[in-house]
Amino acid sequence: SEDPVLQRASSKLGPSQHPGCRGLSQLAELPETHQLLRQTCRDYADKELIPVAAKLDKEHAYPAKQIKELGSIGVMAIEVPEDLGGAGMDYLAYCLALEEISRGCASTGVIVSVNNSLYVGPVLKFGTEEQKKRWISPFTTGEKVGCFALSEPGNGSDAGAASTMAHQDGDHWVLNGTKAWITNSWDASAVIVFATTDKKLKHKGISAFLVPMPHSGLSLGKKEDKLGIRASSTANIILEDCRIPLDNMLGSRGAGFKIAMQTLDSGRLGIASQALGIAQASLDCAADYALKRTAFGAPIGKLQAIQFKLADMAVALESARLLTWKAALLRDSKKPFTKEAAMAKLSASEAATFCSHQAIQILGGMGYVTDMPAERHYRDARITEIYEGTSEIQRLVIAGQILKEYQL
Repeated sequence: SEDPVLQRASSKLGPSQHPGCRGLSQLAELPETHQLLRQTCRDYADKELIPVAAKLDKEHAYPAKQIKELGSIGVMAIEVPEDLGGAGMDYLAYCLALEEISRGCASTGVIVSVNNSLYVGPVLKFGTEEQKKRWISPFTTGEKVGCFALSEPGNGSDAGAASTMAHQDGDHWVLNGTKAWITNSWDASAVIVFATTDKKLKHKGISAFLVPMPHSGLSLGKKEDKLGIRASSTANIILEDCRIPLDNMLGSRGAGFKIAMQTLDSGRLGIASQALGIAQASLDCAADYALKRTAFGAPIGKLQAIQFKLADMAVALESARLLTWKAALLRDSKKPFTKEAAMAKLSASEAATFCSHQAIQILGGMGYVTDMPAERHYRDARITEIYEGTSEIQRLVIAGQILKEYQL
């Protein structure tokens, strides 16, 4: 039977004629429920995100209304079972939805991505039944969002070098340290914090903790003024004798690094999907302009130089999309997908920066001003090669997995 969340969504939103996503990834090749979810999110992006994306970006404004509406159609917790308030769908469905949302507004896309991949995801996988009820169900509707605090000011890509400490004091854990670059931090109601519980064990001495926000002993640094994704908040989280109950530990003691790495594998598919949305939006903008802008007595789309750019953009986009889908299908089949997730994240993020760059070239001067969305796509794309593992880290992961395969 049809998913009730999707029935509700399809009754609210009408059909769209958006021409994107041609070729091997046409809607008709997906299961019916996935087609419906994708179309629902596409329609929503066209009607509710694209018209306000520039304003949200300019004002650095959290899209509270849109996040609640996306929660009402199941998008804030796609993989969460229905009995916990989610949509009960798979990761491929999540990737499809996130691409369409990010096509409309990349900032909204990353807020959705963090809540699904980095907050709800690890609680669903590693949490107790009681933790799932407390820390997932209130975060499925869009009324609340969560965040994920792994990075620190001094460790960057070295996730195993956590200087944030946690020690037990009676029936509480006490956390001290600073976490950096935390997406959703100013708007979140909970955070997963990774802290060292045993220095001698190095990365095997890291544990994960669930901390409500706001909370005594937890404060926020300044909201960062970023190049792109400016409607999502980013700030440091500062922990000063932050006391939480013992049962707020997520997973077992010392399992934090494993939780973080497995979470990032899934999170990379979220960022890949966000990047695909930006790349698709860039191609849409460029192709539309090429058909309408005339030079030398004809639309510039008839010029070979422009056609070659559009062709290269489409190839980069479609290749990255299929890699992302493959990785999502592997994950849904409970097969190893670390290498494929890194490939998807690398290819999609580089496709986003490439496509957004080429879109500005096609638009010329119009691509450089805020009257057109191309410059925002260009700014939004850049971060996708940095967060949740830089392109350099993705290459290390891919190469490491390849060498392991050849050693078997």
